[in-house]
Amino acid sequence: MSRIHLLSPRLANQIAAGEVVERPASVIKEILENSLDAGASKVDVEIEQGGVKLMRVRDNGSGIDKEDLPLALSRHATSKIQVLEDLESVGSLGFRGEALASISSVSRLSLTSRQASQENAWQVQTEGRDMEATTEPAAHPEGTTVEVKDLFFNTPARRKFLKTEKTEFRHLDEVVKRLALSRFDVAFQLRHNGKVIHQLRQADSQLEQERRVANICGSAFIDNALNVDVVAEASGLRLWGWVGLPTFSRSQADLQYFFVNGRMIKDKVVTHAVRQAYADVLYHGRFPAYVLYLELDPSLVDVNVHPTKHEVRFRESRLVHDFLFRTLHRLIADMRPQDQLGGERTAENVGFEQGLQPVVAVQEPSHEQGRMAFTQRSPTRYGEGAVSSGYRSSYSQPPSQGLVNDQLAGYAALHPDSAQQTGEIDEAQEECPPMGYAVAQLHGVYILAENAQGLIVVDMHAAHERIVYERMKQSYEEDVVRSQPLLVPLSLAVSEREADCSEEYADTFKRLGFELARMGEETIVVRQVPVSLAKGNVEQLIRDVLSDMLVYGESKRIEQHINELLGTMACHGAVRANRQLTIPEMNALLRDMENTERSGQCNHGRPTWSQMTMNDLDKLFMRGQ
Repeated sequence: MSRIHLLSPRLANQIAAGEVVERPASVIKEILENSLDAGASKVDVEIEQGGVKLMRVRDNGSGIDKEDLPLALSRHATSKIQVLEDLESVGSLGFRGEALASISSVSRLSLTSRQASQENAWQVQTEGRDMEATTEPAAHPEGTTVEVKDLFFNTPARRKFLKTEKTEFRHLDEVVKRLALSRFDVAFQLRHNGKVIHQLRQADSQLEQERRVANICGSAFIDNALNVDVVAEASGLRLWGWVGLPTFSRSQADLQYFFVNGRMIKDKVVTHAVRQAYADVLYHGRFPAYVLYLELDPSLVDVNVHPTKHEVRFRESRLVHDFLFRTLHRLIADMRPQDQLGGERTAENVGFEQGLQPVVAVQEPSHEQGRMAFTQRSPTRYGEGAVSSGYRSSYSQPPSQGLVNDQLAGYAALHPDSAQQTGEIDEAQEECPPMGYAVAQLHGVYILAENAQGLIVVDMHAAHERIVYERMKQSYEEDVVRSQPLLVPLSLAVSEREADCSEEYADTFKRLGFELARMGEETIVVRQVPVSLAKGNVEQLIRDVLSDMLVYGESKRIEQHINELLGTMACHGAVRANRQLTIPEMNALLRDMENTERSGQCNHGRPTWSQMTMNDLDKLFMRGQ
């Protein structure tokens, strides 16, 4: 071992750059965040060769004072925090004071800036082993320009890890997209090798914001998205943005943008909450698409847990998880066919427990009539009793075909108005139900219905499966939890933390039909289990639930297992293909779809119906052309 010595400033900064500067995209992220913190309303980004040769960012922000320019390129120099307490409520995107110093140590960087109070602009650069800053006059409008050339020119080993120009630019472009989504009040321009890639103007109105989202995420997303804006007054949380319809899912989690106080983050609590909200409507292996913004008191979130600030830590993670899950779960559940067809343009307040109050109604796209208001309904209660006990007697076994026949036979009596219809629509089309009236059955599989917009095709098995499933869930929730004691109590060896967790959430387990007792520091005993799960793998379920509760503060695994059983029973109990239905039975099924939660998807996430408007049909047959 050689003797201890101090590292040179350049080498120390180059080591720090290993955490901050991974590729050109990392550089652009840090510089753009500085521009946004400076109050810029317009940012121009110019790139050459994927950012390796040149990255130039110009903004019209407040600029940097001449005396502060050398400090701007010094390590641990920042204007965004003063004392340790400031870290508890960071309101800016950058605050560490390492980025520019690290970038300048592995590239040729120059910074030119001018404040409104200054007559001239000034430019600063660093050079030499000690990275001494030199300042000279320059010509520049109010604002700042940061120019980075020849990235990693003096660290060839790092340069070898860079990918192709196309790949590096794709990563850089993604950073610009994220920041453009985070600040609708800022105009962005991106050019690569002289070609304009993005030209995004300021977006102040709802329509302009949706246009920017469509430019970045694709028009298909915004055409298949719900707009949500909900506030929990008690906790001060606000969630707004856009979530994709369950039928608009992705094979990869590549269209998921989540911002906390304007900062793009990836967080396991957030991901888990959103996934749970979509759990009952997404096709297996698919991922939801969303652009969501969470606003909360900066003191409730710690952004200083990762060098690149991609991750955060919520001080009340359970509160955040519960708020996200309940808001999105209710939004998806309240979606009805009439909403997707452009129902009433009204908005009703939805109140949740713990003081949750929406400030804006949820909206949904309509291709013909623009953005339509989504009518929210009174939600079911969440919290205590969310999952109740065993099946009603009629659901103790999968419904027989006789039960299906009885249900269908009874539909006409429940819907006398629709039962008398034969497919003719009243001249006053507002009298026509959203799903219209049945006109025929196709190959014993699909129901063809006529509504005010045109033709609706319904997969009768998928639709009836969802209806039966939702009724079975409701019956399960309304019943009292039925448990059965184990003949031989199940002893589990767990960690001390898991044992503590089982005691802390003993009431929760009891409501779900489990009776747990702690028998030692690292031992728990299961004495009772829900009747419906008695034949399942109780040990693995308990371990998974404890793991979830330790990480997220709650678990939906028990509810998921119960729902899986109910879903299987509903699938067997729904009408099958080649089951001939009468017109009254088909109309009654359409009415039930209008009144059933999540009726747009079956239990497996497949769509249950599709609309072809008269315009669609006219285009198909080239009428009027």
